[in-house]
Amino acid sequence: MSSGVSNNSAALKELQADFDGDTLHEECGVFGILGHDDAAALTALGLHALQHRGQEAAGIVTFDGDQFRSERHMGLVGDHFTQQETIDNLKGPYAIGHVRYSTTGEAALRNVQPLFAELDGGGIAICHNGNFTNAMTVRRQLIKDGAICQSTSDSEVVLQLVARSREKKIVDRFIEAISQMEGAYSLVALTRKKLIGARDPYGIRPLVLGDLNGAPIFASETCALDIIGAKFIREVENGEVVVCTPGGIESYFPFGKRPSRPDIFEYIYFSRPDSVLNGHSVYDVRKRFGRVLAQESAVEADVIVPVPDSGVPAALGFAAESGVPFELGIIRNHYVGRTFIEPTQQIRTLGVKLKHSANRAQIEGKRVVLVDDSLVRGTTSVKIVQMIRDAGAKEVHFRLASPPIKFSDYYGIDTPVREKLLAAKYDLEGMRKYIGADTLAFLSIDGVYRAMGHENGRNNENPQFTDHCFTGDYPTPLTDLSDDVDTRQAPRLVETG
Repeated sequence: MSSGVSNNSAALKELQADFDGDTLHEECGVFGILGHDDAAALTALGLHALQHRGQEAAGIVTFDGDQFRSERHMGLVGDHFTQQETIDNLKGPYAIGHVRYSTTGEAALRNVQPLFAELDGGGIAICHNGNFTNAMTVRRQLIKDGAICQSTSDSEVVLQLVARSREKKIVDRFIEAISQMEGAYSLVALTRKKLIGARDPYGIRPLVLGDLNGAPIFASETCALDIIGAKFIREVENGEVVVCTPGGIESYFPFGKRPSRPDIFEYIYFSRPDSVLNGHSVYDVRKRFGRVLAQESAVEADVIVPVPDSGVPAALGFAAESGVPFELGIIRNHYVGRTFIEPTQQIRTLGVKLKHSANRAQIEGKRVVLVDDSLVRGTTSVKIVQMIRDAGAKEVHFRLASPPIKFSDYYGIDTPVREKLLAAKYDLEGMRKYIGADTLAFLSIDGVYRAMGHENGRNNENPQFTDHCFTGDYPTPLTDLSDDVDTRQAPRLVETG
């Protein structure tokens, strides 16, 4: 197996932490294609469309009929996979790829996916989106039994379990492995003959099946199909394992049928607005969130201003429902991360102004409603509210197109520990005072469900979505968090080059 690797500057990540520490981060996105001459190039394009799901690292593994080839790099897809030499190294008509933001395992090259292992029946490469909530527990048992782990990614746990399975067929070994895992995941694997896609029993993390001139494709979102002109076939169902070979596609349901509970945050924040999830246009859903928010928390105002970019669709819906004009009162600088590669303390103290600038002409002397998708720690919101006041606003009203985030996520979203979540520390009035707004309101949990087409709101007996960040209702066991499990990391290698 040939491999190309690289690292980028730690300063860029430090700067991003300054600017993005008050946002939510998805762990990753996955892509796979079987039987196309341009598999590597198409995978790179698909990953580019999924870049919003993870900006820390990217990787592609291909198979050319003789050997597997790998390119894994820290940084953005465009930093490495637009080079013809890199694509030429990734020969073969089979490919899988991954973009990563780490929530489990440190940011190091050894954790960049896809991960690869040589088994007695041939090689296998695996990448996944989400988190296994028992990965540490299983990993410790594997190490106790003699396994040698080369990474701290929970994806490697699946590889180890596949390797230890005594089943003869690779599909059966794969199913036996994931049957031992808990949590939320969409997973794509590549062998010498097969492309395999799997989704967790509740369908918490997304995965779709597409087709490009007869070549089957897996992707985290439909936008990755659109960029290469592929046709959307269907969603991979919750608990389904789909096996693609040159001879056709087979489907397995090893966990039995369970109710689907996709993560509501895919609609609120993570998925690209032009994607379609479970038949819902993400863009249209976000506009409906804004409409319902306006119905629930109307206020006398002169202008509706989105916090870019994620607040734009909800603000459009809020403006349409309220009849108050929509204006781009905040302008976002999309190039801050590349402009200041080596941040100085003076640059850091400028804070949010490097990323957002007030459009004074649309704000001065007006009653402003700021609309954003969610509120995490609140530190950025404090700066934005003050920036709008400094631009001359008479009043600043803050509206959030999701309920208060009161609980941490363990399914692949990098949320702060609960003690750092603003809604876990303060009531509504306390949060309003903290961010400095004249009024503050959130979309209700039932409002979220109504916007999703469930007129009676949330079914508390059988919730239609995974909404644990708002309700504390986790649909799977959280084994690694139990009091009797030692989840402390053993001493490990730190990569310095």
